[in-house]
Amino acid sequence: MKNPILQVTGLTKRFGGLTAVADLDFEVYEGEILGLIGPNGAGKSTVFNLIAGALAATAGEVRFAGEPILGLPPHAIAARRIMRTFQHNRPFGGMPVIDNVLVGAHTRFASGLWAVLAGKARAEEERQRHRAAELIDFVGLGGEARAEVDTLSFGQGRLLEIARALAGEPRLMLFDEPAAGLTPAETARIADIIRGIAARGIAVLLIEHDMRFLLPLAHRVVVLNFGAKIAEGAPERIRSDPAVTSAYLGNAAAA
Repeated sequence: MKNPILQVTGLTKRFGGLTAVADLDFEVYEGEILGLIGPNGAGKSTVFNLIAGALAATAGEVRFAGEPILGLPPHAIAARRIMRTFQHNRPFGGMPVIDNVLVGAHTRFASGLWAVLAGKARAEEERQRHRAAELIDFVGLGGEARAEVDTLSFGQGRLLEIARALAGEPRLMLFDEPAAGLTPAETARIADIIRGIAARGIAVLLIEHDMRFLLPLAHRVVVLNFGAKIAEGAPERIRSDPAVTSAYLGNAAAA
């Protein structure tokens, strides 16, 4: 079996007397979509923040492509080609869509982002703008490349977030509730995009509350409850796991 691109071992995070993540182990492989689910407060976003360098771990280890990354700042994590999206859209206002995507590629510029945006590195600018346009087409925003981001709908803003993250040439993408607030048609589009990302060989780690969206999409699922892993496996097995039904799926169905 091939080696995992991401390996999480004994990951633990405590906030004072509260244990948000408890001795967590899981792996993600290239081209795999791994879902991370659990009820509110289960520790999912904390796991993302630990991997992305936004929080310091209390204990444990995270290896990416065989290299330990815990303790690295977020910009160093991004430079290693781990990119993330957030629950809420975070565009750079006052800039067109294509320049927003170029910002996501800042770790890949040989000449520096601001040199490109200022027109001081023409060959680099042409190459990166061509690639940004391809990514904008990939997510379905081809007609909006020159539009100001303030004119985008919420769903279009979510597509922009994905294109901007892809501009960093990720080997691992972290999606934090990508379907939240979207219409059914937009949700189906996001699912297709995520499948397309995985088909490119990019590993995907995905937090999502909508099980109708996540379970048909994920190859495997890890379930958290009170910071601890209570189940892991194929979506079909997770769907019928009594511990999962009690902790999460049953509560969602009741709601």
